[in-house]
This record gives sequence, C-alpha cells and structure tokens, in this order.
Amino acid sequence: MPSYNPPVRDMQFVLHEVLNVAEELKALPAHAETDADTINAVIEEAGKFAAEVTFPLNISGDEEGCVLDKATHEVKTPKGFKEAYAKYVEGGWPALSCDPAFGGQGLPFVVNQCLFEMLNSANQAWTMYPGLSHGAYEALVAHGTDEQKKTYLPKLVSGEWTGTMCLTEPHCGTDLGLLRTKAEPQPDGSYRITGNKIFISAGEHDMAGNIIHLVLARLPDAPKGSKGISLFVVPKFKVKADGS
Repeated sequence: MPSYNPPVRDMQFVLHEVLNVAEELKALPAHAETDADTINAVIEEAGKFAAEVTFPLNISGDEEGCVLDKATHEVKTPKGFKEAYAKYVEGGWPALSCDPAFGGQGLPFVVNQCLFEMLNSANQAWTMYPGLSHGAYEALVAHGTDEQKKTYLPKLVSGEWTGTMCLTEPHCGTDLGLLRTKAEPQPDGSYRITGNKIFISAGEHDMAGNIIHLVLARLPDAPKGSKGISLFVVPKFKVKADGS
C-alpha cells in the first residue's frame, strides 16, 4: 500500500536550526509576532492534511480522471476531489499567507510554501486546482484596480473561488509575444475577448463556485511582441455589483 510521510521534521530543521526563521521574521513588521511554535503547528497540520486527505485521492485520480460533459462543457473531477477541496477551504488553507485586508491569515510566504511542497508531493494533480489561485491573487494584489480587488480577492482568499492563468496558445508555445487573442473595448468599459488558449490548469471543474481566469490578450492598437500584451480578468460566471 503506498504511503506519504510528510517531511515535517526536515522542514522544521531547515527553518529553525539552519535559517533561524523566527528571529529573521522579527525584522519584518507584518510577521514580527510569528513565532516558532506557530510555524511548527501549521506545518504539522499541513502535513496531516496532505497525507490523510489529498494523498489517498491519487487512486481515484488515476483510475477515473476528469469527465467532460460535452453538452454543458462542464468537467466533473474524480471521486473525492471536490470533498477534499471543501475541507481545504474549511481549514482556511487558501488564506494562509494572504493579506488580512482581504480575509487572509497573514502568515509568512515561507510557511505557505511548506504547505504546497507537501501538497504537491502528496498529490500533484489535486494541488493543481488551488495552486494557480495564488498566482491570480498576487497579480490582482499588485496590478488590479480597487474595484477588481474588492470583487475578486476576498473570495479567492477564502477559496470560494479559484483562479487560473490563460497564457499560451496552440501556435506559439512559450513565445507569448506571438499570441493572437484580441481584446475589443466595449462602451461599458469592459472588453470582448476572442481567441484560443491551451494548457489552462484547472480551467474547468466542479470544486468551486466560480473560476477567475487571468487572460493574456492584445488591444487593437497594441504594438507587436510581448510589449503589446495586456492582462484581463475573465470570470467563468460574471459577478454582479452585490458580489453574487
């Protein structure tokens, strides 16, 4: 019977006995109160979640895979994936290193990386679903408008919604400067996006109420090459003013 033993002691050794991370964090105002006991407790619980909740799902993931409903274009994930994600959200794991201003727990990013190292080791396929949400979160924190932050960040942080990145296209691979996806400005300030994207990790699933896609596209007057690329927020379901 396969098993996963989370390297909790190894992580604690590196963080505390090699890097002396608790002392280093005291120089950072946002994390000055984060002590070794807190870090250890989070890592231990993260290890339990990875080993006990996500690791066993490798079986259903391998045997079943995802199923596409061609009529509705909806994707059903393997048995147990959705339930495991609900436990992930209930445990507050999506919010671990996110800004408290958006509902996050505000823990150091290094602690979040310990969580994801174990999740990826235990079940990389399942971890792809919440994995890109952090990329969407970071991009919106850094470059989103106030309205976009208010609309999308709290639910990305809580895990109610997940995020993706729609970057590459069939003809260009990693050379994103060749992308052809167009963004046409509309009178109401929105954009009409048309084009084809590939390799969208967790681009469709049944685990969250909405999927927030960050899509690379080119405006009509944009220059050629990578300098002419813009990034757009494209939710699976359009979000109303009241957040519904």
